[in-house]
Amino acid sequence: MTPDSLTVVGGGAQARSRRGALGAFLGRYARRRDGMLGAVILAFFTVLAIAPELFVGPLETVVTATGGRLQPPSAEFPFGTDQVGRDVLNLTVHGARVSMVIGLLATVVTVVIGAVIGVVSGFVGGRLDGILMRITDFFLVLPTFVLALILTPIIQDLVGSSSREILGIRMTLIVIVVVIGITSWSSTARIIRGQTLSLRERAFVDRARVIGAGPGHIMVRHILPNVLNLIVANAVLVFAGAVLTETTLSFVGLGDPFQPSWGQLLDAAREAGAPGLLAWWDFVPPGLSIVLVVFAFTLVGGALDDLLNPRRRSRP
Repeated sequence: MTPDSLTVVGGGAQARSRRGALGAFLGRYARRRDGMLGAVILAFFTVLAIAPELFVGPLETVVTATGGRLQPPSAEFPFGTDQVGRDVLNLTVHGARVSMVIGLLATVVTVVIGAVIGVVSGFVGGRLDGILMRITDFFLVLPTFVLALILTPIIQDLVGSSSREILGIRMTLIVIVVVIGITSWSSTARIIRGQTLSLRERAFVDRARVIGAGPGHIMVRHILPNVLNLIVANAVLVFAGAVLTETTLSFVGLGDPFQPSWGQLLDAAREAGAPGLLAWWDFVPPGLSIVLVVFAFTLVGGALDDLLNPRRRSRP
């Protein structure tokens, strides 16, 4: 058998091994009732976020609204109308796209910053580790929402008009994504650093050093793949926190009324006096959506942590 054929056979065996491991993981996950419940809820809202027009048509505005002010639920408007006559069902479904996209982008920013700082700090050590961890501790002890509440209007003033767009997303929402990312990475960095400190003493890292691999190569090719399970499990929980933070920032008036999220809908209902008028249909649908999504991410994150974290894998 030639070396080329051995390489092909070895590559095929590795591919089958990866597929087998993935199948075994999915089988274990499918036996987790909490994880499956969370996955079903997230799948439902993901479908709504991907194609809201298929379910409720285009986003209604003040100009295209067809209902009366704060009409209760009816056959024409299953979730009632808001203070300007817009269909609350339409707004809630379209709000799913904005809230989920902001949560996803903010999670990417958070995880990238946290993972890079955690891996570099844990692997390099020394003075750099001390500096990075002091910065991490600073962000860790500060309340995330309070810091985001302070930074959001400042950055919005710096970037200028909220009518500017990047990839179809208005600058106001981009600012919220950035603020959530730069205020939420510290716990991720701490978790990844702790695992990296353990991994850098392993034999496979020593072998990589012996054959001449540099620090960058070792961190990317050896350390990062071995902390990926923690990154995935932590990212799911970060996503839930990002959605909640975005909702809160929008609720206090820092959202974008032209791209309404669930938090912005709650803020509009508050300003219209819907709670005092007992117009529960104006704030219950977006509020319940937030609760369900955060609850689902918590379930999925807990299940993934149990399955991917070696220290918890043996738990009954």
